[in-house]
Amino acid sequence: MDKSQQTTVPSNKPRRRFPPIWVWCVLGVTAGVIVTVRTTDATADRATANVVTLIAAFLGLMTLLSWFTYLSGFPRWLRWTPPLVLLTAVTVTAALCCIDSTSSELIPRFAWRWSPKPDELLSVPNATGTFTELRTTGEHDFPEFLGPSRRLAVENVRLARDWDRRPPKLVWRKEIGAGWSAFSVVNGFAVTQEQRGPLEMVTCYEVETGKLRWSLSIETRFQTILAGVGPRATPTIDEGMVYTLGATGRLFCLDGADGHVVWEKDLWAEFDVTPEQEESDVPYGRAGSPLVIGDRLIVPAGGTSSRNYVSLVAYDKHDGTELWRGGNRQVAYASPVLATLGGVEQVLLVSENYAGGYDPETGDVLWEHDWPGNSSSDANVSQPVAVAADRVFLSKGYRQGATLIELLPKSDGTFNTKPVWGSSRVMRTKFTNVCIYQGHVYGLSDGILECIELETGRRVWKDGRYGHGQILRVGDLLLVLAESGELLLIEASPKPGEHVLGRFQAIDGKTWNNIALSGSYLLVRNAGEAACYRVEVEE
Repeated sequence: MDKSQQTTVPSNKPRRRFPPIWVWCVLGVTAGVIVTVRTTDATADRATANVVTLIAAFLGLMTLLSWFTYLSGFPRWLRWTPPLVLLTAVTVTAALCCIDSTSSELIPRFAWRWSPKPDELLSVPNATGTFTELRTTGEHDFPEFLGPSRRLAVENVRLARDWDRRPPKLVWRKEIGAGWSAFSVVNGFAVTQEQRGPLEMVTCYEVETGKLRWSLSIETRFQTILAGVGPRATPTIDEGMVYTLGATGRLFCLDGADGHVVWEKDLWAEFDVTPEQEESDVPYGRAGSPLVIGDRLIVPAGGTSSRNYVSLVAYDKHDGTELWRGGNRQVAYASPVLATLGGVEQVLLVSENYAGGYDPETGDVLWEHDWPGNSSSDANVSQPVAVAADRVFLSKGYRQGATLIELLPKSDGTFNTKPVWGSSRVMRTKFTNVCIYQGHVYGLSDGILECIELETGRRVWKDGRYGHGQILRVGDLLLVLAESGELLLIEASPKPGEHVLGRFQAIDGKTWNNIALSGSYLLVRNAGEAACYRVEVEE
């Protein structure tokens, strides 16, 4: 036969039914990545570790599935069954469910697509005009964000240390609208902010009963998957007035007697910010709690890059007249705080990518220190803390850690800054703040309670995973409200050993809100419920 007439007989050699070496290599690499991020500090952030784990697992699964479907030697019906089942499951799930929210570690919570948000099921309380006395003050008031002077500390209460024998007693517990605001307490009345359906509200409750005394409602709603629903700043109570900043930039001065509006500002309008710009630049909502200094009310301002950012703006607290604008930095999610450093009274603020000090009389910038961040991603949230006559402690999550800076006076009345120490391995406070006690810093570092030396940054101990909850120092004790809603009593001591003195489940659900303590009354809340406990105190 002529060779030119020969035909090629197709090979019937079956394809391999076991993955080739390249599939095993991909699976090995993805498994190595997962093990590394789960067991080491490679990402320095558990949320990032969860995202990397998900991506690596997806790539490994898709590699194995692709080989099985297209290259393995199994029958066609068997090869195409897994991808069809997977595609059907994903399609049905996407049609019926959606991601309702996430934890601080980006673990999603799913809900039916047609299910309303819990706050949308709450009725709007009808309680306006009930007289409330907020002009009377007392030694156990907790009148603003993080307590008196915003130090995250209560010095005039001594808590009983044995919660087994003398446990906190529930006074009341009730549903509340969504939001990450905390309570501010004056003269037995607690004020907070919450979201109920389309209404953002300021509400005032009796501490001893939980009864609503008055409320103010405005039609605005903030909601994102990552940030959640509702307002996040905490009201400030001063001389009988209540000052609040909502998530969408609505600033109010309310008469604390009955909640009626004295004056108001729309920061978006004041600084030419469109909703689209705000959603892009400050996607987690306005969170700066108003600060009162004398007759001035000071809040972070923001704005747009095209018209220059404004770090802070001051208004006359009585009538809302603008007094000054200071700085040119975009807002972050921290609040202004008053301090005296280098003998100079100043307002401290962490903005989007700088920490700074501002003259409270004029808004002039006294100093700035580079503190990298982006308010739409690795945002600055934690408060600056004045820790000595000329030093400021800064902390942050997202691999940044903590630093102690020193202010060096200049001849023109401003300051240079010099790092005393810095470490990316300690005090990675993502959503939380630190407290200082006897030369040591205590805080939730990536969700784990940590104690470090203030002067050196050296870690003393790190123990107990509580998520991105909140803490409050009460004398020589710490109250830790875990992200799960569990409340713990912990000894603020650098000594090694067991520090937990007591614990109980105070509220249920994701809890990012700060604690308020007024004498023996402890108030906690989250985006779904609030509770008041009476804690035993020593005489």
